[in-house]
Formats: sequence, C-alpha cells, structure tokens
Amino acid sequence: MYFVYLLTNKRNGTLYLGVTSDLVRRVHEHKQKAVTGFSSRYSVGQLVWFEAHEDVNAAIAREKEIKKWKRAWKLALIEEANSDWVDLYDDICR
Repeated sequence: MYFVYLLTNKRNGTLYLGVTSDLVRRVHEHKQKAVTGFSSRYSVGQLVWFEAHEDVNAAIAREKEIKKWKRAWKLALIEEANSDWVDLYDDICR
C-alpha cells in the first residue's frame, strides 16, 4: 500500500502533503524531526488526513493533484474526514 497524507502543526496551520509506502514510519520521522527540511522547520507532525492506494503511480498522481489545489480545498478535505483535526497517528499505530 501507498499513502498520500497531510500533516499540520495546528488546526488551520501550516500544511505538509506527502506520499509514502510506510505511513507509521514516515509520520514518526516527521514527529521526531528526523529529517531536516520543511516539516521539521515548521514543526509539522500532526497527521490529520490520509488515503491509501494500491499503486505507487496512483498515489504519486494523487499527491501531485492535491498539491495544485487551493488551500481552502485542502482544508475542506481535512474537515470532511476529520472535522476535529485529531492527530490520527495513534490510530494508525494500532
């Protein structure tokens, strides 16, 4: 499985969009600021949205599609699936 995911630092805060084959490991890396870059600079570590794809090309295409979206559309995507902006990390670790 491949995952497209959105992280934030707070409700309506900075957003980070990514794609990975290991969502638990990748979100953990973001939370620990293991890799220097955008997510560590802006403390983006709360998983607020994700979707799974069986094909890596489909996941990459979806990520590229969402990256072109207006911010308001990304916020609506999160709100639709996670209106309380709960960090979903603990749920995916089970």
